Parts: sequence; C-alpha cells; structure tokens
Amino acid sequence: MRVSLLDGWFPWALRIASAILVVLATGWRDRRWRARWLPITAGAAAVGAFGAWVAVPAMLALTEPVPTEAWIWLAVLLFAALTLIVGWRGNRWWRRGVALLAIMLTTATSVNAVNAAIGYYPTLRDAWRTISHAPMPAAVDLSQLGAVPPTTSTGRLVAVAIPDTLSHFRHRREFVYLPPAWFHRPRPQLPVLELIGGVFAAPDDWIRAGHAIETADAYAHQHSGLAPILAFTDATGHVTTDTECVNGTAGNAEDHLVKDIPAYIVSTFDAKPSPRDWGVLGWSMGGTCAVDLVVEHPDTFYHFVDISGDLGPNLGSKQRTISKLFNGDAAAWAAHDTLTVLAHHGPYHDVTGLFVCGTAEPAHIRHASQLSTATRRAGIPTELTILPGDHTWKFAAQAFAVALPRLVDQIRSGP
Repeated sequence: MRVSLLDGWFPWALRIASAILVVLATGWRDRRWRARWLPITAGAAAVGAFGAWVAVPAMLALTEPVPTEAWIWLAVLLFAALTLIVGWRGNRWWRRGVALLAIMLTTATSVNAVNAAIGYYPTLRDAWRTISHAPMPAAVDLSQLGAVPPTTSTGRLVAVAIPDTLSHFRHRREFVYLPPAWFHRPRPQLPVLELIGGVFAAPDDWIRAGHAIETADAYAHQHSGLAPILAFTDATGHVTTDTECVNGTAGNAEDHLVKDIPAYIVSTFDAKPSPRDWGVLGWSMGGTCAVDLVVEHPDTFYHFVDISGDLGPNLGSKQRTISKLFNGDAAAWAAHDTLTVLAHHGPYHDVTGLFVCGTAEPAHIRHASQLSTATRRAGIPTELTILPGDHTWKFAAQAFAVALPRLVDQIRSGP
C-alpha cells in the first residue's frame, strides 16, 4: 500500500470525506435544533479545542508546536461527538451511524494532520506495519547473515535483541545495518554510528521515515562497499516516553546507549572498539542526545551530528525538566546540561561535531549557534550547516544524507 499520508490524493480524500460526514450527521433537522443546540455544540467544540490547545502541549511537554490543522480537526471531531450525544434521542438510526463514522474519520484526519506535519509515517503501509506490529520487511536474523555472498552490493538490516545486562533498561527490539563491506573476505573492522530519533520514537524511525538504509547503501556504493555500521537504537523504551537519553525517572537510557549497545555491537559484529571510531547522530530529541552523549562520554564516542536538537535535555522548561526527568535533583540536571558540561570538562581532544538545522527552525538555529560556540571554546571543532527545511522527518532524512559523508571523513581523519 504505497499510498502517501503526507501529500497527494489520500489526505485530501480524508478531509473531504470527514467534512461531508459531519454535515450529514449534523443535518438541518428542526428549528429548535438549529436555533439552540447547533450553536451550543459548535461553541462547546470550539471551547474544548481551545482548551486542548492550551493544556495539551504543557501536559505532554511538547517543545514543537502542533500544526493548526490538527486543532481545527479536533474542533470538528468534538462537534461531531457532541452532535451525536445531544441529538441521540429522536434521531434516525442512519444519522447515528453517520455520526459515528464522522467521529472515526475526523479522528483519523486530525491524527494525520500531525503526521503530515512531522512526516512520521510517510505511507499507509508504514502506518499499518506499526499498528499491526508487523516485522520490518527487509530485516534478517543473525542466523541468516552467513548466507549473504561476499559480493553483495547492498547492506543488510538485522533485527537484534541487545541484552540490558549493564543498564537494566527495558527497551524494544533494535536494528543494526551492516554495509556490503562487512560481508567482504577478509572482513574489515568498521566504525559505528548510533542513530536516535525524536520524542514519541521507535527504533525503526530512521529506517522508515529517515531513509537511512537507502542513504547508507548509496554511500557504500560509491566507496567500494564501505560505510559505517548503523545501530538503530531505542532511547525511550516506549513511544510515549521522553528520556532525553539520560539515566533518570524513565529508566537508564543513557547506560543502554553508552554501555549495552557498544559492548554488543563490538562483540557481535567485530566493530572497531575505539571511541574515535564511534559516533552518535540524532534528530530533534535525538540531536540533543547526540551532543550530550559525546561531551559526557568522550571515552565512548568521539563524533556527533546534532540535527535540529535543543540546547540541552528539555521537557518544556528547566524547572519541569529537573522535576520530571531528574526527580527534582538539580545537580543531576547540571551533570547533563550541555553548556554546563562543556564549561566544566576542560579541553577535549580529537572530538568532532556537526550541527544541522532547517531554515524554518529559528529556535534550533539559535541553540545550535550557542552550542557550536561553546563546543569550539572547549576544543571541539564543529560546523553549523543550515539547509532548506523545517522540523520534519523529511528534513532529517535530507540532513542525514548531507552529514554522513562528512562524518565518515571526520572519523577517517582522526589519529
């Protein structure tokens, strides 16, 4: 089902069908309905949507605005629901059914408005695969790697169950991309790049929405099969959890990324163990994580790419972040605040970084500029690249394609 959820005919079909069903569910009815109940339900729906617009971002600690279209369709959804409730008695059976359909369809339209703004599920097939918990179609098991010929021109995606022995962090199934060179004989040791997505994340986000496999294969094709091993990590443990990649109230996500994953990748895939051959790349929350993990753990990672990240771990405000993420421990917050860590660490050696932001992301550009200045002051050579785009997975995919060759060059140019 290669039907786009982001543009084209399907999103418009959702909008038009939703509007038609709401009109049919409302109906003209009698004079009392039009004079009294119709204005009441419309007003209540508008008030409810406005209340959600005020409360929901704070409750969910959202750092990016929800698209206006989503709030409009939420108001339409509330109107359809209230119309069904208020007009239930004495209503014809078919109108009740139409109202129920209108509620379901306006819900889908509102949700897809958010999806279209972020680019989380590019196609209907991607969304269905997640809803149905279907396996990644391109993923293979470890036991199948021996059957891959050494002359392969494409990499392989492996589904892995990484032990949480060191972190005890409950995480979902993760994935590892092995470039064509991994199957060469003799097998070269390869560098590793951990990839982290945004909030409301899943380990396969970079595969599905970020097109990382296609980008890595294209790079490998131009470099005799050589490319980094990519680890598609689970930094949150659940789609609704925001860990900011720290050890905090939501679990030891930091230990999982710093201890569990490197130990497993090195022992299982014979990757290069030196921190100079390891990097972290992320978008949105993952971009924040990338900088933090490298500046806090230069004994594990030497390189980072921050795509549209924040200034530091962020749940909406400093006070909320300290309270919710660190259980009120201000010292723990300071130990993970990027600017504070950079100021107290002293000069770094051989660590490199890259910041990438979209032209429509003024706040992220401002944060990246501050961090770029602070990292250079701490001895980390960094660059800030601004590309056309906004805070979407489409931009993240574009930024990854730009950043990957530069990151590999930084790894190669190390001592």
